[in-house]
Amino acid sequence: MTDLPPTERRNQRARELDLLSTKDVVALMNDEDAGVPSAVRACLDDIARAVDGIVEQFRAGGRLLYVGAGTSGRLGVLDASEAPPTFGVPPTMVVGIIAGGDDALRRSIEGAEDDADAATKALDALGVGPNDAVVGISAGGRTPYVRGALVRAKAAGAYTIALTCNATAPMIEGVAVVIAPQVGPEVIAGSTRLKSGTAEKLVLNMLTTASMVRLNKTYGDLMVDLRAVNAKLRDRALRILRETTGADDGRARAALEATGWALKPAILMVRAGIDRAEAERRLAVANGSLRRALGELPAFS
Repeated sequence: MTDLPPTERRNQRARELDLLSTKDVVALMNDEDAGVPSAVRACLDDIARAVDGIVEQFRAGGRLLYVGAGTSGRLGVLDASEAPPTFGVPPTMVVGIIAGGDDALRRSIEGAEDDADAATKALDALGVGPNDAVVGISAGGRTPYVRGALVRAKAAGAYTIALTCNATAPMIEGVAVVIAPQVGPEVIAGSTRLKSGTAEKLVLNMLTTASMVRLNKTYGDLMVDLRAVNAKLRDRALRILRETTGADDGRARAALEATGWALKPAILMVRAGIDRAEAERRLAVANGSLRRALGELPAFS
């Protein structure tokens, strides 16, 4: 049945899966998973193009909206939910939309994926527009909910991206960027929570992380825009401040308390010997780039 998308085809290596020993089952799964990173690597040009487009939308005041159903939808919601604590952005900046709503995060609501009109209504409720980037996530690329969302997003003038493991999927028509890692058939035919889901997660990691790096949300590999909302993140903020400034624990804590635990201005205060107001002014002039505010990059011309 060659008309089936790759995600629905049978994996020849798994034909006698139920006859294998437990060790051989997990070894086969591990062998299959090992090919996922190379499948994603083959898409790096497309991923980079998508990131550049997303950053343009962010700079225009827009949002990144993930839309999916089932596993794909849950992965989108997961990635969106991690953006505020990691990068200090508002929860409205990266939004995950899943067919069936929040209930679908915890239990399967399979029929919801067939409702394209519900996707249209969800995007309309968010006021999707030309400054937004909309990523439709569907392993097989045929999910009506996701296809409906992309149709509505294109009509609204949004920047559209299709993330699918089916390079000939119907959902790719007319979108700005197609990201299609070819992971092949699953160990359990059609169970796209396996390799396909892993590939989607890797790509989503790249979309948000690289976009936030381009928006000056990091200093090197350090998350200097993190929101220190709990003990673990406050400890991390202290470690980063000590590492980047050489300050002892007392001075580092005092600087963070003076900024309300905002790490970027605290680093600048300690490194440059300035007060909070001047640190915030320099960061604003540098468009949020700590490296530029520290004089490690040329000022804007």
